[in-house]
Amino acid sequence: MQIHAQLRSHNMKHILRNIALGFLLIIPFSNFAQAPNLGTAANFVLFTSTGAVTNTGKTLLTGNVGTNSGSNTGFGNVNGVMHTSNGVTATAKADLLTAYNQLNTTTATSAHSPLLGNGDTLKAGVYAISAPTTLNLNLILDAEGNPNAVFIFKLGATLSTNAASGIVLINGAKSCMVFWKVEGLVSMATKTAMVGTVIANNAAINMSTGVTLEGRALSTTGAISVNGITANTPIGCGSPVLTGPAAPNMGSSICYALFSGNGSLTNSGISQVTGDVGTNVGLTIGFNPLFVNGMIHPIPDGSTAACAADLLNVYTYLNTLPYDIELLYPAQFGQSLVLTPHTYLMNAATTLTDTIILDALGKGNAVFLIKINGALTTTTFAKVKLINGAKAVNVFWLIKGAVNINNFSEIAGTIICNNGAIDLKTGTKLNGRAFTTNGALSTATLNATMTAGCNLLPLTWLYFRGRSLDNKVLLEWATTNNINNKSFIVEHSSDGKVFMAINEQAATSNGEAVLHFTDAYPEKVNYYRIKQVDNDGRFSYSVVVGVNLADDRNNSFSIYPNPVGSLVNLNIRSIEKQTAQIIFADVLGKVIYTKTVRLEKGNEFIQIKNLSLNSGSYLTTVVFNGSRMTVKLIKQ
Repeated sequence: MQIHAQLRSHNMKHILRNIALGFLLIIPFSNFAQAPNLGTAANFVLFTSTGAVTNTGKTLLTGNVGTNSGSNTGFGNVNGVMHTSNGVTATAKADLLTAYNQLNTTTATSAHSPLLGNGDTLKAGVYAISAPTTLNLNLILDAEGNPNAVFIFKLGATLSTNAASGIVLINGAKSCMVFWKVEGLVSMATKTAMVGTVIANNAAINMSTGVTLEGRALSTTGAISVNGITANTPIGCGSPVLTGPAAPNMGSSICYALFSGNGSLTNSGISQVTGDVGTNVGLTIGFNPLFVNGMIHPIPDGSTAACAADLLNVYTYLNTLPYDIELLYPAQFGQSLVLTPHTYLMNAATTLTDTIILDALGKGNAVFLIKINGALTTTTFAKVKLINGAKAVNVFWLIKGAVNINNFSEIAGTIICNNGAIDLKTGTKLNGRAFTTNGALSTATLNATMTAGCNLLPLTWLYFRGRSLDNKVLLEWATTNNINNKSFIVEHSSDGKVFMAINEQAATSNGEAVLHFTDAYPEKVNYYRIKQVDNDGRFSYSVVVGVNLADDRNNSFSIYPNPVGSLVNLNIRSIEKQTAQIIFADVLGKVIYTKTVRLEKGNEFIQIKNLSLNSGSYLTTVVFNGSRMTVKLIKQ
């Protein structure tokens, strides 16, 4: 009996000990490793309760910057609000102290040596280090698939990082769940990749050139000094989901790529446009229908009147939206600054230099509104870059002044200029729209594609060609995807500039259409194009085909497609076997390329590949049988 009692007592002690050990193992993760509540301090990427916050070099910040007792100096544009000794900083000071005290009272789950990194991997927990701590190479934080894994480093002394050291997050670890409580100076060497919220108690924070911080640098009392860093507040853990303001209702203006409510619309060079172009007061000139996938409104009409009214509604709506962030240095706009979905204000004339980056943070419906109380100018090759789901259809520029987009710039979004001219210079790429309520709009060799929202003509041209046949001209064409197609109008010109309608044919199906027309009364020099008209009145043009009839009207040649790319197709027809010379020359007559061919069949199809021509107009001449025929060729 005594032996059995002793065994029962031993087993009970063993069970209780295991329960106690298991309970101790659970306690740190359920009670100790808890993220502190940062309160309003969470909105700051750089903040000190007492001390100056200073910058030198090109620093890119997303998040508020501020001090409750000191100054902010040396910063350019910040994707956040600059706060100095105001009600916001007073609240942030109190919230920061609360967060510090929460971290300071957590119970450590592990002790660690003062050397962190060197490829070491740590799991979630509270790590206590009493001596001055150094981060070297990479420290890997492994959440083991737990989205709530918290990493807290309680440092009893200073924290320094070696050059190019960093924190690596794996298996679901989040920067918003990493915290550093430091009792002393924080010093980050060049190119450190830091992660987490760093709170220095009664000490300064210094961050050197090339440092990246996905988190925050906060001090209870101490100066913060940065030099050419990139830092952003972390995403997640209750941080606001940014989607920006509500987009405006574009109304009928959604089908226009270029429009002026009151002013001329002029183009020079070969501009390719997807969307309608027009003005409600003045003339629209210089646009080649071959390069406009939409309607050209040469004079004001009902559509331009509706667009002008809707444009004013869009302007009024955007103008009344309050701004979230004021960018304080309009003359320094760009320079790789990253903006997130907000309404921004620049309160003076603005220059876009280099690149502005719009980051949707993974939200495909995020809207960006940039309001400028003054003119907008870009440098040559300036660029608007869209990342992480940002879409040009959700970007709006509200400009109260003239707009001057310099050569070869790439712009995304809808530009709405109020009472100012718009000049889109040579080589500009516009992924969006350019509108002015009142002012001239000029373009030069532009590539503009309006963003989604308007259903353009779906028709696709398969081919359009022409050739002489028994002293007449036979035209043949085919299209597909003829949805809502009403008719085809054949137009003729003797100079390639002024066209007149000579025939109209109804569309035959919603699928593929194969049609032809014979011009019984052609001239010696003939140009033809097909105007395709949709049921709602919208239209588009085919390429232009030239058919030249020499004195012997059985000799002819044509080029297709025209405009051409890297491949030129020539259809040469003669009444006998003979030698022909093909000559390509510029509009001044300078010969660029020649080729001699032998016509064996009387009707030859000849291809010339990789013809080195710059974009522009050229003259293509075929000489055979004692006659010379010339067709104007356009190189895209």
